Amino acid sequence: MPTILITGANRGIGRALAQSYLQDGWRVFAASRQPSESLIEGAESLALDLSNPTSIQELKLRLVDIPIDIVWNNAGVYLDKNQPLEQVDNNDWLRSFEINCIAPIRIAETLAENVSMSERKVIAFTTSKMASLAVNGARAYAYRSSKTALNMAVRCFAKDQEAQDISCLLLHPGHVRTDMGGPEGDIDIATSITGMRTVVDQINPTCMANMDEGYFNYDGSRIPW
Repeated sequence: MPTILITGANRGIGRALAQSYLQDGWRVFAASRQPSESLIEGAESLALDLSNPTSIQELKLRLVDIPIDIVWNNAGVYLDKNQPLEQVDNNDWLRSFEINCIAPIRIAETLAENVSMSERKVIAFTTSKMASLAVNGARAYAYRSSKTALNMAVRCFAKDQEAQDISCLLLHPGHVRTDMGGPEGDIDIATSITGMRTVVDQINPTCMANMDEGYFNYDGSRIPW
């Protein structure tokens, strides 16, 4: 049975991903800060506080010797949504980097051994089109810069994992109608999940991810760096 671990699995895209893989017969580890508040039937809930390095290390101990085909770093925050620069709090900016960039890399580092033991060997990261330097926009300083930093950090991490045949890939889920995306989103969750899974599920050691031409949009197209 293939196995996946998904962070931020308590709501929105993360929860929908967990349910989608469960329906296809996968073993699903659903990680979130308060898993007891939003249990997913059939998934194995894990407590994970992205702002706490000890919590990330405890995750490693909980999963020791378990092969994980896909680790999907999905959890993230958008703390400065609709805020002009003068209203962006420095602590929120720093927390954006902590949650959106540093924590996903530390989780990937912590679980790389589990992934290397699997058949698929994939670590996926949910990023954003708003991180692209080529497709730049206004405002969202904390969110944009933290996701751009994530993109660079993942590319560095991917280089370090090449010898293990681990593929790292970055995906933009689209502007989805969720709590984070808002009711004005362009697509629904089902469209986003189906598209991203089409990209992720074809990756394995014989078909490795290549992001030289940009990172992945939910529909498989490329977003320039």
